[in-house]
Amino acid sequence: MNRLSTFSIVAYDAALHAWGIAVASKFPAVGAVVPWVQAGTGAVATQSYANTTFGPKGLELMSKDRSAQEALNDLLSNDEERELRQVGIVDAQGRSATFTGEDCFEWAGGKTGENYCVQGNILTGPEVIDKMAFAFEDSKKDLPERLLEALLAADQAGGDRRGKQSAAIYVVKPEGGYGGFNDRWIDYRVDDHEDPVPRLIEILGLHSLYFGKSPSEEELEIDGTVCEALQQIMQNLGYDIQEITGEYDHKTQTALRQFIGNENFEERTEFKKGRIDQPVYEYLLKKFRS
Repeated sequence: MNRLSTFSIVAYDAALHAWGIAVASKFPAVGAVVPWVQAGTGAVATQSYANTTFGPKGLELMSKDRSAQEALNDLLSNDEERELRQVGIVDAQGRSATFTGEDCFEWAGGKTGENYCVQGNILTGPEVIDKMAFAFEDSKKDLPERLLEALLAADQAGGDRRGKQSAAIYVVKPEGGYGGFNDRWIDYRVDDHEDPVPRLIEILGLHSLYFGKSPSEEELEIDGTVCEALQQIMQNLGYDIQEITGEYDHKTQTALRQFIGNENFEERTEFKKGRIDQPVYEYLLKKFRS
């Protein structure tokens, strides 16, 4: 078995009623192995010669009202190779527990805090864990952004001493998935990249762009210069725009519906009211005017 050297953070956000894990490693597709999360139950990160049964078994134990520490104790008691393992768990109430076996490769260790735990092995030193914990506690953002701020701080502090290869983030909350049909709110992976953590942050930014919603003060009226810019982009791309008028007429609205639909921004454009979210407008300008 290849050792899964990595660093991870497992956390709970009481305000959002969300649980999540962020992880990075000099190992391909770390997101396929380490993170296990279930809304209303908790989260488990299993690494360092990872026993992948710890994920589903840990979630099952916590679903039966076992605390994070109790679930961890149960998992380790049945594993003859426990000293090779590293595990982080947060339960439904935000209680956390972490374990680093004596046979994990140095530097290895972890720590717990309110609603989170951090752990890692084959790190450049304990500062990686300390920086990760501090960044998470210091952040005022929503859980996905907090997790990646913590992961980036650990990465910049030295991270996995062998190098970089993959990273992942997995966050759930009740009805947080696409259309509200499941709990999978955030589920992104960078499986093989020379600098995976910054790339993962870029991908989370795209999630916010496509699935976010601007407050009313950040919505733009599609008229004047805004309309002209969109008409010019659509004309350049071959949409049915004959003249650049700056008027949001029926022909412009019809073309815009097709254009915005092709770019997957229907949720951030109000066609009948003639309004578009500013971040989307700026993204379209940057993408198609360059």
